[in-house]
Amino acid sequence: MAKPEVHAASLGGSPTLRTMPIFICPNCGDRSVATERTAGFANRPRSCKKCGFGFLFELLDDYYPAPNAAFFILDQEGRLIGAGRGARELTGLGDLDVIGRPVHEVLGLQFESGDDHIGTALEWGVRVLDKAVVVHAEGDRPETAKADIFPAYDEDGGLLLVLTPK
Repeated sequence: MAKPEVHAASLGGSPTLRTMPIFICPNCGDRSVATERTAGFANRPRSCKKCGFGFLFELLDDYYPAPNAAFFILDQEGRLIGAGRGARELTGLGDLDVIGRPVHEVLGLQFESGDDHIGTALEWGVRVLDKAVVVHAEGDRPETAKADIFPAYDEDGGLLLVLTPK
């Protein structure tokens, strides 16, 4: 397996934002900070304040996905557990088409470098950013894209895969 690529966190901005994690909703792409993520005295995460989706992904630094980016949620075995914002537009696939199926089978990802960046992110728990990939969703015509992969920092594991068409 390829050597993991680790990126330093560089938030910039005000000192208060540097210490607060930033979260992104895979369903609608809304971003929030940690203080917006918990309710009352409980340390239990809230769902997305914008769309109500059940969980958020923590980002190590500020990340702004492109408006046409497609979000896919994977479990720790590399199976798709959700197709979020932009998935249908890029691939023609929705939740019912992908849930429970291996990401490589459904999206037919071919990374330019030949490496398995999904496997690297799952095994090492590291982000993999800005990787050229060709998407063959369900054998459809190939689409070139850029992949950004974010591990989940909770006991469930998994990944957020963001594909941005080129």
